[in-house]
Amino acid sequence: MIIRDEQAKDADAIHVVTEAAFAGHPHSDGSEPGIVAGLRAAGALTLSLVAEEAGAVVGHVAFSPVTIDGRDLGWLGLGPISILPTRQGQGIGSALIHEGMARLTGRGDRGIVLLGEPAFYARFGFACHRGLVLPGLPASYFMALALQGDVPEGVVAYHPAFGI
Repeated sequence: MIIRDEQAKDADAIHVVTEAAFAGHPHSDGSEPGIVAGLRAAGALTLSLVAEEAGAVVGHVAFSPVTIDGRDLGWLGLGPISILPTRQGQGIGSALIHEGMARLTGRGDRGIVLLGEPAFYARFGFACHRGLVLPGLPASYFMALALQGDVPEGVVAYHPAFGI
């Protein structure tokens, strides 16, 4: 398996992987493929990585800018992250996250936020921070990881493609 930057030819495969990964998921409304497409169309995919095996895309992760109290503080949102259902639980998602974190650290980005399962994302260093909030969503599932400096305080806003 290799992890590489998304290429234009990957858009359809990413759509298929994302759709399959979230199909029937209890915390999904099915909007994830549209979120990725909307971020791509807006030029808001700061980092988009695919996991490829034998020439086929088996996983994808997107990182896009977020604002905190309406300001760009160099923070990004992780997600959606999608792995083919037949390949979940094999370390592909972890590899994508680790590679993304390494690249963002190398670029000088300040930190990452995400909405996800605390038990899974804690292993990467993500944690809830009372002063950093995403209104209207469960606080226990909104986590952050500083890559440089401290975790700021304020209200986070994702790109409009997320619809939140």
